[in-house]
Amino acid sequence: MPFNIDPELPVPLGVQLRGVIEYGIVCGQLPAGLQLPPVRAMASQLNIAPMTVSQVYKELKAAGLLETKQGHGTFVSKSIPQQVRPAILDLQLRIDQLLHDAAAAGLTAPELVALVNARINRRGAATQGLRLVFVGLFEEATKAYGADIQAKLPDGDVIHTTTLNAILTNDLLRQRAVNADLVLTLANRKADVAEILGGKQRVLGINYIPSERTRTLLAGIDPLAHVAIVSTFPEFLPIMKAGVQRFAPHVHHIKATVLESPDLAETLSRADVVVHATGSEKAIGLIRPSSSHFEYRHTPDPIEIDQVLLPMLEAIRGDLPITPAPPMPDLRRSHEN
Repeated sequence: MPFNIDPELPVPLGVQLRGVIEYGIVCGQLPAGLQLPPVRAMASQLNIAPMTVSQVYKELKAAGLLETKQGHGTFVSKSIPQQVRPAILDLQLRIDQLLHDAAAAGLTAPELVALVNARINRRGAATQGLRLVFVGLFEEATKAYGADIQAKLPDGDVIHTTTLNAILTNDLLRQRAVNADLVLTLANRKADVAEILGGKQRVLGINYIPSERTRTLLAGIDPLAHVAIVSTFPEFLPIMKAGVQRFAPHVHHIKATVLESPDLAETLSRADVVVHATGSEKAIGLIRPSSSHFEYRHTPDPIEIDQVLLPMLEAIRGDLPITPAPPMPDLRRSHEN
């Protein structure tokens, strides 16, 4: 039988594949003892990730529907007819009736799938928290950002942290991000993360403000001091300078540069206070003994957490549209017609 899946349906491809195989087994289209295509062959045939196929096979093995013969492949379990046929065939009849009722109500197949998916998500929302992944640049800072966000999440929701380099080089960490309910990252890295994940996951860029400790240190700088700002990345420098000016508006002598700039040593030699970004620690060795320095560490903007992240999580939790969705058909009118 063909293992047809439809990428336009609002259902994960792995869920679709599992349903196709289960349906084939129960209805006799995939008889006991039949060998399924190898993982990579199935993935190539359906144009999906091998990891997705592997996970589906694993779940069906755990359910007793498939079995593996070492060195030979994956087969439909020979004990299937006695195990699952009566219960699932009864369910299949009810599904057929649901399809009939949906068609009578004027619902298209994608609309019906969306409604069923919403009900499934709502049933699981009370007992299963959301899984988030935060992708940062530097491991220590990323863990701190993750801890800041975790403190504001609803009970049951969990956030894992990783780095941009890690998801580039580690297939397992990249797959964890793909499988997450939501991926978070620095706002200016959203496009990079989305590209690495291949557009397979919703990515939210979070804006950050200097942490409370950083704000306190900035506010305490002598108004007459000459301040040097050192950024690790050129594209981050304007954001960092704006942050310093925001929380130290009384300071007027500011010179900003980047870690690899030719003028780094000269800039630091004239500074009374050096504010360096995470990743620019080697600049400390160029600072005058009489100068002070501290790291410009961030924390998620609490306003953005409250007004953007938390509402988005509730939308995901309830399978509500995050962007305006087309109106659903009027079921009462459909019945009347």
